[in-house]
Amino acid sequence: MTATQFHTMPDGRRIAYRFAPGRGPTLVFLPGYMSDMAGGKATALFDWACEQGRACLLLDYSGCGESEGEFADGTLSRWCDEVLTLIEARVDGPVVIIGSSMGGWLMLLVGTALGERLAGLIGIAAAPDFTQWGRSDAEQKSLSRGETVFDENPYGPEPTPTYPGFFADAQARLQLGGTIAIDAPVRLLHGQRDEDVPWDISLRLATALRSDDVQVALIKDGDHRLSREQDIGLLLHTVGSLLEISA
Repeated sequence: MTATQFHTMPDGRRIAYRFAPGRGPTLVFLPGYMSDMAGGKATALFDWACEQGRACLLLDYSGCGESEGEFADGTLSRWCDEVLTLIEARVDGPVVIIGSSMGGWLMLLVGTALGERLAGLIGIAAAPDFTQWGRSDAEQKSLSRGETVFDENPYGPEPTPTYPGFFADAQARLQLGGTIAIDAPVRLLHGQRDEDVPWDISLRLATALRSDDVQVALIKDGDHRLSREQDIGLLLHTVGSLLEISA
């Protein structure tokens, strides 16, 4: 079935997801901060997987989309646990994780936890450690004091909040300062006109990953979202190529 379903976590909160059975490795898409599985990249990937007979899992983190919970309670650790729980419940065999923006940070945590089940990673404007490089000293001090920081939202009318709980958890899960113990193939896509995540973050990530099979594709006229038709085409081509070597 490809309709939205719900998985109940141990504390009772229900996590919305869509799952298409098919050939593995299973594709798992991780949205960005305050995003959900209804986004253009997620739905394009899911439709492509269904057409190709490939297994694919989409989900909404708690507090996002159709899932229950409060966004203010969300952290990387909480959302990572939800992703791993759904993979354990729904997916057999190896997994390829596709992470967009913050999802590109989360994919590193999920991928490390999956161990030998991880067949590959694909980052789309991956943003690991954005609470570090993306925040001024003053903002970091405010968050450390328990204050919420609000940013202008270029994608909607309401400002984007960063809550102190998210910040504290994220600061304990920084990735770029050492070696990331992932040996699977990794593909990183990044627009050079990205005004939210500098494209050199993908280069830093490529250096930090232990895997030798890491490729970075820079899209000179690409923005942060990479959701144009040609961007989606590149993503699907990248997914298809990675599946060929990961099967």
